[in-house]
Amino acid sequence: MSCYNCTIESPVISEGEAEKLLQFVPLWTLNSQELGYMLTREFIFKTFADAFQFASKIAELADQQDHHPKLTIEWGKVSIFWWTHSINGLHMNDFIMAAKTDALAQSIG
Repeated sequence: MSCYNCTIESPVISEGEAEKLLQFVPLWTLNSQELGYMLTREFIFKTFADAFQFASKIAELADQQDHHPKLTIEWGKVSIFWWTHSINGLHMNDFIMAAKTDALAQSIG
């Protein structure tokens, strides 16, 4: 699947719907933040350079799909936060991107 255009009128996925969709991205966590619900996950790497390289690949993917996460890069770790800014919550695009992120991580080992 690919992301599709989301506007401020797009419906927010409810917490109940989000819990059901988590079965497709089981390594992600549903978190309630000031900005609404988000999907979060940490990826662990051996070096800062490996973490930075992964974050760069996520940035490329985000640009391709026109849907961008919050990324936090630390030594050996990348934390990713997917949510839809325009609706202050979760949209199907966030689950699509979480799945694409998992596939990308698996492809690089």
